[in-house]
Amino acid sequence: MKRAVVCGGAIVAACVLGAAGALAGPWEDGMVRYNRGDYVPAIHLFRPLAEAGNSKAQSQMGTMYRKGQGVGRSMARAFMWFSLAAKRGDAQAKTNMREVEKAMTPTELTQARDMAAACEASNYRDCAY
Repeated sequence: MKRAVVCGGAIVAACVLGAAGALAGPWEDGMVRYNRGDYVPAIHLFRPLAEAGNSKAQSQMGTMYRKGQGVGRSMARAFMWFSLAAKRGDAQAKTNMREVEKAMTPTELTQARDMAAACEASNYRDCAY
């Protein structure tokens, strides 16, 4: 009888733990990959979220463009994504945007602002820079 209870408990635990894993979404999956250093798969998970207006994903895209993680390094694209996230209330993105801005030329800054405006104007459909 005790053996049946132990087995039953193991099955319940496996079901509960399995269900918890099933609740993870693209953001969580992207962060797992990012934290492992698997940047290309991570950015493929973050990009649709960012284009859907998710400020956390937009900020993460900015970080990845700033560092050249899974994408070519681009201060203009980093600024664009940080700018979009900052407009959605992400305070860290606003700080990061200011730091990136300091490293940009006036031409790069104009380009980045134009890219952000085009992205927003298209309701995030024209953001694949």
